[in-house]
Amino acid sequence: MGRIVFLGTAHSIADEYQNNTHLLITEGERAVIVDCVGYPLLHIRRAGVDFNKITDLILTHFHPDHVSGVPLFLMDMWLLHRQLPLRIHGLSHTIERAQETMKLYGWESWANFYPVSFFQVEEKPEAIIIDDVDFRILSSPMKHLIPTIGLRMEFRQHGKSVAYSSDTEPCEAMVNLAKNTDILIHEATGTEIGHSNPSQAGMIAQKAEVGELYLIHYPPDADSERIRLEASQSFTGKVTLAKDQMEILVTK
Repeated sequence: MGRIVFLGTAHSIADEYQNNTHLLITEGERAVIVDCVGYPLLHIRRAGVDFNKITDLILTHFHPDHVSGVPLFLMDMWLLHRQLPLRIHGLSHTIERAQETMKLYGWESWANFYPVSFFQVEEKPEAIIIDDVDFRILSSPMKHLIPTIGLRMEFRQHGKSVAYSSDTEPCEAMVNLAKNTDILIHEATGTEIGHSNPSQAGMIAQKAEVGELYLIHYPPDADSERIRLEASQSFTGKVTLAKDQMEILVTK
C-alpha cells in the first residue's frame, strides 16, 4: 500500500499545532521525504516509520521553511548509527547550498558517517528524479522567488498518481505536471508574491482535471472552512484541507 503522510502543513510561519510543510511518501521499498524542516526525526516517528527506511530526500527549494531541518536530520541519523545510504535530490541551486551548509558543520570529519549521495535534478519540465519498480517521480520548475520544483509521483504498484506544487504562483507548468492525476496537493499561502491563494489552487486543479485537491502550506491561524470554500468555488471536485499527520492511502 502506498502512503502519503503530511508531516507538516503550515506556511513559512509554523505554530504549536502545525509544522512547516513537508511530506513522507512510501511505496514498496522506497520511503521518500519531501523537504526537511524542524525536527524531522520526531515527525517521521509520529508517522510510524523507522528512519532507517528513508531512502531518499527531495528538496524542492532552498528556503528555510523547507530545508532548515537537513543538518539535524543527517546528524541525528548518524548519532543513531544509521548505516544505509541516503540519496538527496534537488536543483543545482538547492543542492549546492545544502552541501555548503553541511561543510560549515564540518561533517566530513564525522567518523563512520553513512553514505550520502547528492543528485542534481535537471531544471526542465518533467525531469526524472526516481524511476524504479516502486516510483516514477518527475519534477518541473515552478514560478517562485528562487528556483523551485513541483513534483509528480506515480505509484507504480497501484496505478495512481499524485502531484505536489511546492511553493509557486499559478502557472501552466503546474497544470501540465498535474494533468489527470488522482490527487493534487497544492499550496494555499495567499496573495504573497511567489505563492497561490486557495481560489487559484482550485483553478489549477480544475484546469489539470485532477480527481481531488488537498490544500497545504497555508497560515495556521486562517479560517479553515473559508480556505476550503474558496478553493471549492473554482474546483468542482473534492477539496480537503491537509492537517499535520493526516494520511492518504494509495490503493488500486
